[in-house]
Amino acid sequence: MSIDVQEAIKAIQEMLPIIDPEEDYLTIVAAEEKIAASEAKRKKELDDIHGNLKSLTRLLESARVSSTRPTSVPSAEAHASALNELDRNRLALAKAISDAEGLVASREAELTALKEEARRLEQYDPAAEHEKELDGTALRLQIYKGMGFEPIIDKDKSISKMLVRSQSGDIHTVDFTTGKTDLEYTQLLWKLASS
Repeated sequence: MSIDVQEAIKAIQEMLPIIDPEEDYLTIVAAEEKIAASEAKRKKELDDIHGNLKSLTRLLESARVSSTRPTSVPSAEAHASALNELDRNRLALAKAISDAEGLVASREAELTALKEEARRLEQYDPAAEHEKELDGTALRLQIYKGMGFEPIIDKDKSISKMLVRSQSGDIHTVDFTTGKTDLEYTQLLWKLASS
């Protein structure tokens, strides 16, 4: 389909009364100024948005870094495992403390009993108890008889004679009324006992 040049010229001539080149020029200049202002405004907004996007990107990266677990901090599983281990250690220590306290209590009771026994023993005089239990005279007589000497007591309860058993088995009599000294009687008694 082709346009006839004559028809196109005719159409332009018919439009000439409506077209004002000066007004159209001013309209185009105003439109271009408006477009340039709009582009400048849009470029400024775009630069602002781009700057805001950069700051938000930095903020996002910072948040991402701070939200990830640092390498120096153990993982959640390792942390839970460490807590469980610490709980086990705490329970073991509590049991050990309880056992130690029980042992201390038993040792304290034993110490109290030993102190009471020591106090009782400090007040106890074995020699006095032994004297109460044994008659000293009877004991001395038993010792003398074991050594081979047997005193003979007269009516006034004094020793007047001594029977001496010698090592050979012979029995001798020593009379204490003959007037010798104590030293002489002692030497005679030991001489007869060792014969």
